[in-house]
Amino acid sequence: MAKRFNIRMAGVGGQGVVTGSHILSTAVINAGGESTIVPFYGSEKRMAPVESYVRVSDEAIYEIGEITFPHIIIIFHPQVITHGKSYTMPFYFGLKEDGIALINNDGPMKLHKDQARELEERRAKLYYIPATKISLDVSGMDLATNMALMGAIGAITGLTNMAALEQAVKDRFLGKGFVVSGGTAALDSVVERKFKKKQELIEKNVAVMRAAWNYAVDKGWASKDVKRVDEPVAAAATA
Repeated sequence: MAKRFNIRMAGVGGQGVVTGSHILSTAVINAGGESTIVPFYGSEKRMAPVESYVRVSDEAIYEIGEITFPHIIIIFHPQVITHGKSYTMPFYFGLKEDGIALINNDGPMKLHKDQARELEERRAKLYYIPATKISLDVSGMDLATNMALMGAIGAITGLTNMAALEQAVKDRFLGKGFVVSGGTAALDSVVERKFKKKQELIEKNVAVMRAAWNYAVDKGWASKDVKRVDEPVAAAATA
């Protein structure tokens, strides 16, 4: 039976929502699947709403464009929920029954009673992952928050693997015409000064993805047959 997920990602400027969606899409293709992506954002500034729509499948995909009825939503920043920083409101609008909401937060959020009721009626699965904390703990910075979310969703969908994700990171950071950071182009020089070598940057991002992949597996969120992966010992953060 074919496996397919329509994924809507929502976050704020500076979090690398679009970069993350490109990496997931490329990783699914690297693993032999199919994917299309459409980013959507207004003013290119920090904390401005950003969305990206990604379709992933193990069979051909013929559609492209905005995803109104996603199987999965990924919330990069709690303010998407608490402050309505999203082009789609409420944040779970259109989520299919038995859908998944992967939310970057240290623990369950207190939702408005109407939101909680509607999500319960849809039998939505709310998966809270401390993606920013994982990024900080593993890489020493929060710019790999998007990588943590992509690692987790890779395990949840089961449509890619860590080797494919790692290659997607290399393609994104080293490929012609791509920015080198997990966030906006304006952050590139900051990241390069901090780590000096792109290879070290790649290793840090991949380590974050591995940690988040394993977090999803340990929580029981991962697709059937998806297993933990080896995690290299992260070097201590440097100033």
